[in-house]
Amino acid sequence: MKQFLNFAPVISTNTHNIEVSVRAQYWHEYSVPKENHYFFVYFITIKNNSDYSVQILKRHWDIADTLGTARTVDGDGIVGETPVLNPGQSFTYNSGCNLVSEMGCMSGYYTAERLFDGAEIRVAIPKFDLIVPAKLN
Repeated sequence: MKQFLNFAPVISTNTHNIEVSVRAQYWHEYSVPKENHYFFVYFITIKNNSDYSVQILKRHWDIADTLGTARTVDGDGIVGETPVLNPGQSFTYNSGCNLVSEMGCMSGYYTAERLFDGAEIRVAIPKFDLIVPAKLN
């Protein structure tokens, strides 16, 4: 059984009329605190509010925890896809991140192509916190 605790609020940002909304959650079932392994799942919706179609080509993540560990993740597409979003369309997915401490954060951006002119644009992913619920007390 999936055990999610205390869903965080949705955080959103808008770049080039493309809205990115994120909510993150600690996933107790896949965490092993005694081994400094804390797993978080995040849910993202990308909504194209522009007047043109875009295709998500790449992702870039900056991940940090409270122990000073920082890492960058770059890759093609998102969850194995390079979705095309026509005006008004959304794409929703979820993924996960592990930390070696009970708190951290993530932020980043997508590289997207405007299909009408081939220009690449950077679409911000808002910074969001990754926090084990017990740390909020």
